[in-house]
Amino acid sequence: MKKALTIAGSDSCGGAGIQADIKTMTLNGVYAMSAITALTAQNTTGVKAISEVTPEFLKQQIDAVFEDIRPDAVKIGMVSSPQLIEAIADRLGAYKAENIVLDPVMVATSGSSLIKTEAVSVMTERLLPMATLVTPNIPEAEILSGTKIRSEEDMHTAARLIGDRFSTSVLLKGGHSVSDANDLLYADGGFKWFKGRRIDNPNTHGTGCTLSSAIAANLAKGFDLCEAVRRAKNYISGALAAMLDLGHGSGPMNHAFDLNGEYTEEN
Repeated sequence: MKKALTIAGSDSCGGAGIQADIKTMTLNGVYAMSAITALTAQNTTGVKAISEVTPEFLKQQIDAVFEDIRPDAVKIGMVSSPQLIEAIADRLGAYKAENIVLDPVMVATSGSSLIKTEAVSVMTERLLPMATLVTPNIPEAEILSGTKIRSEEDMHTAARLIGDRFSTSVLLKGGHSVSDANDLLYADGGFKWFKGRRIDNPNTHGTGCTLSSAIAANLAKGFDLCEAVRRAKNYISGALAAMLDLGHGSGPMNHAFDLNGEYTEEN
């Protein structure tokens, strides 16, 4: 069985972060492991509090995983401080980690800020050049590229700027009124659009976490980047189309929409 590691924050309501990553990786057929960067007190209406782990403890978590069950892919999600980013870069570099998918989480779906301002520059200097793929949404891509994105042409420009500047592939996610559910992949100097059907579901908590984790899982299983993205897009469409409705804000998706078996039966 292939293995994947998620390095991210914990979401107490289970729709994003470590919890969403583990669900997604499991449903995409890999063994999921985790290194937690922070505990969050949050629900579908917003983030109430964040408590970071120490850089040394984060390193110890990553060491424990790599020394025993080496992952075939790594997904990096919410990392809020420069010190934690340095810790991740240090350990992944030491282990020569492969198939690194970086979701540059800066703002939660609810609008809450999830990263310190000074951490952004450290992320771009240390983690982006290590990544196989970075998966920014429109606001995050504007920060990383230093450009405004108002059209599909702007998406091409921003993706190329990010990819060329940091020597990585870029999946620039639409969904912020630029191209509906269509995402743009920039890899090896070329572009490819991944068209997505727009699903009328206001419950989108954790979509970014889920997409990046599904891509990492498929890279771990040996799919090339384009196919990994295609499969991940199909998975997230299914999770949204299941129309789970929980909470009073932007609720979670049903990560287990395709799970059937004896142990899922209700009484």
